[in-house]
Amino acid sequence: MSLAVVILAAGQGTRMKSSLPKMLHQAAGRPLLGHVIERAKELEPDKIVIITGHGADQIENHFASEPVVFARQTEQLGTAHAFLCAKEALSGFAGDVFVLYGDTPLMTLETLQNALEAHRSAKAGMTVITGILEDATGYGRIVRDGSGEVVRIVEQKAASDSEKTIKEWNSGMYVFDSSAFVLAAQIGNSNAAKEYYLTDILELYRQNHKPVVAKVTASSELEGSNDRVQLAAADKTLRDRIRIRHMKNGVTMRDPNTIYIDDTVSIANDVILEQGVTLTGNTSIATGSQIGAYSIIHDCQLEEAVIVKPHSVLEGARLAIGSDVGPFARIRPGTVLEAGVHVGNFVEIKNSHLMADAKAGHLAYIGDATVGREVNFSAGAITANYDGVDKHRTTILDGAFIGTNATLVAPVTIEQGAFVAAGSTITTDVPEGALGVTRASQKILEGWSVKYWTKKLETAKSTKLPVIRNWLGMRRID
Repeated sequence: MSLAVVILAAGQGTRMKSSLPKMLHQAAGRPLLGHVIERAKELEPDKIVIITGHGADQIENHFASEPVVFARQTEQLGTAHAFLCAKEALSGFAGDVFVLYGDTPLMTLETLQNALEAHRSAKAGMTVITGILEDATGYGRIVRDGSGEVVRIVEQKAASDSEKTIKEWNSGMYVFDSSAFVLAAQIGNSNAAKEYYLTDILELYRQNHKPVVAKVTASSELEGSNDRVQLAAADKTLRDRIRIRHMKNGVTMRDPNTIYIDDTVSIANDVILEQGVTLTGNTSIATGSQIGAYSIIHDCQLEEAVIVKPHSVLEGARLAIGSDVGPFARIRPGTVLEAGVHVGNFVEIKNSHLMADAKAGHLAYIGDATVGREVNFSAGAITANYDGVDKHRTTILDGAFIGTNATLVAPVTIEQGAFVAAGSTITTDVPEGALGVTRASQKILEGWSVKYWTKKLETAKSTKLPVIRNWLGMRRID
């Protein structure tokens, strides 16, 4: 059967106290509206229409790549008015219409499917998703007759004392049949706020002798995120669900409550996450990989059996099978580590491609470089890739050896099997099989330090550097 989804997302969200539209505030790695769009897509509808208003340009630009249609509510004249803004986008559509809110990220697919099934099983004109609260103060109440049929939705300010004791409340989310737009157009605004309320469509369905049913679900799924407190609560709930989902799918988490995983992250089975790990953005981790404690990984693709040791930070990189980094490594955007690459502690790599089995064990910087197979990049060595205006690239071919504290001033090429001697500053290409060295000859000046310290300590306080003073005294005796 045909289905369309209309998501109301035009509200201003003043309680967020933010210049950012409420719908773009994030929970668990997605904007609030993004979570609702994901659930809507899972229903496999014919069309998704998003009603925008406040911050429309920002919202529409953010979700421009999604399979949705936007319709603007230029004046906020109530929920019925917002719903009718979707009429043109759904011109000619004759199926059921599911109405959702863009600031309710906790709705599950199961709940939406159950509501749709209840609607179609009852051949209802309208189905209301409702919740149960011991104290439903502030919410519209669901009024039923003696047979249990829904006869009215009464708002808090209009409810009688007996109606205020009703525990069932209206979420504002509905499934309508194909007559919804015709009936919504008949809703008036003869109320104190002069707004068109979508709740009034219930009476119109009843007048047309179409059943109105309610589908009760957990109130925790129905809560909106109207301020930063509710946003934080939604974030926590979503992250709890994400962790549980991954653990049930075969991911080991050493201390789940300390691990943060965005909803956009993909993790295969038999991955191990140590405590304090943060995984964000479009990150994917393949089976057999292990992420060390307090590491942060954003927008990265990790293939099978990758090891990330503790306190490493990775962003915008791809790590091939069997590669390893860390501890305390920083892998920056544009980096590719091929199979078996080893990147050790306090190594930073940026926009570089390291071929299979290359190694940078510790205390090195590789920027804007191509590093060949089985290259050894020693401690303290760097590529000097920036001349103050432009970035330049370094190329190191297979089997080359870069000595300790060497500086490769780009653009420069180190040919296959070449050596760069420790402490050298290389400004021209090193040919295949050659040694590049720029060291000056070492000199020994006998007695230099004795003279230096004798003069230096003449004006120093007598308690300073006692070991040096004692050494000088022994030298004088000798």
